[in-house]
Amino acid sequence: MTNVPGSLRSDLVQATRFLVLPALGLAFALVFMPGRAGLAIRIFALVLCGTGLVLMVAALRRSFPRATPLRSMSRRARVVRDTPDTLAQLESRTALAAAGAFDLHYRLRPRLRGLAVELLASRRGIALDSEPEPARRLLGEVTWGLVREDRPPPEDRLARGIAIRDLAGVVESLENV
Repeated sequence: MTNVPGSLRSDLVQATRFLVLPALGLAFALVFMPGRAGLAIRIFALVLCGTGLVLMVAALRRSFPRATPLRSMSRRARVVRDTPDTLAQLESRTALAAAGAFDLHYRLRPRLRGLAVELLASRRGIALDSEPEPARRLLGEVTWGLVREDRPPPEDRLARGIAIRDLAGVVESLENV
């Protein structure tokens, strides 16, 4: 055992310590339950084989270095965006609004309406609700139809929401205010 490397020697010592209890169990079964000797020997052989397998795997892991990936992790991993919570919330509302009329009316519309009120008041001095005609001219028909105060809720809550090109037009009209 003089030619055995240090790490393998420590593995063998640990395996021997581990096998003490199963060996005592085998001896107990052979002495006090001679009728079950065959079963006890099979169980001990399984434990012995399992321990040998663990020793071989440990030796192989030490012998061969870990494989390096062909691509760097930065290319393989998805880019994790650190988006602010409000932006992430607005993104999800927008996706839902494009999918369904209910979400458009009750989730995205209040946010767009608030933006329209703020932008019209701060940039043009126009109140959205009390001065509807100048607001309508500035916003355009699609945006006005979406942010006006008396917009009725959708009759079919499961109907399609706003088209992406129309939503892009709404964003553009709010930017141009």
